[in-house]
Amino acid sequence: MTQPRLIATDLDGTLLRNDGSLSERTRKALDLATAGGVEVVLVTARPPRYVDALVAAHEVTGTAVCSNGALVYDMASRTVLKSLSLEIACARAVADALTAEVPGIGFAIETGHQVLFAPGYGLRLPEDAGAEFPVERLEDLWQGKADIVKLLAWSARHDVDAMLAVAERAAGALAQITHSGGRGLLEISAPGVTKAGTLAELCAARGIDPADVVAFGDMPNDLSILNWAGRSYAVAGAHPTVLDAVPRHTRSNEDDGVAVVLEELFGC
Repeated sequence: MTQPRLIATDLDGTLLRNDGSLSERTRKALDLATAGGVEVVLVTARPPRYVDALVAAHEVTGTAVCSNGALVYDMASRTVLKSLSLEIACARAVADALTAEVPGIGFAIETGHQVLFAPGYGLRLPEDAGAEFPVERLEDLWQGKADIVKLLAWSARHDVDAMLAVAERAAGALAQITHSGGRGLLEISAPGVTKAGTLAELCAARGIDPADVVAFGDMPNDLSILNWAGRSYAVAGAHPTVLDAVPRHTRSNEDDGVAVVLEELFGC
């Protein structure tokens, strides 16, 4: 393969260590790529506030595709460049369908800036501290005016892969449904919104073909981008569906798998 023009990488379980840190070896490998004129795009399920913390800790810069493709975010200026929101009526219809199929499921909505959660949604993430706002009833989630970039559906009692299979049967025609390995957490976007779709538009605007993109990932929400890019790698420890679908594998995130590939590509 000739030298790529763009590197697209997932964060959790792929680029970052399990504690959320960016290793020195991986940081040097990213610097090596950017010094060679290659753009690095972070492609994540996480919201911009999570990316902001990464920028502050490691001085990462550039463009991030956040919320599974719903947002394009400029890390330097902390500006949302593009938003693909889920219509309230669609979110409500999905929630109704899943409530009928998954006993005890709870819901929240991610706006890109905050999380509104209804009774029954018990998942709390560190990056949501200070951005969480409860509502009294599920119905109240649909009364706000903020854009919905993701509907979040959570259950403490069900396996997330089983939940995904049920959700796709019950509501797959209404929205884009996936998961990123979260504990009983489904992530629901507007129809057709994926990491790959948003990255493809970004690359087209830069005159970059899929053949010139190297991608890394580990979870089902990464499959669209791993299937789209010209050369893709699943990290060791990835979800079984990812390991089965992606022929090229690299070391785990704990063993700097992304850095190993970049060092080979750029002759380090």
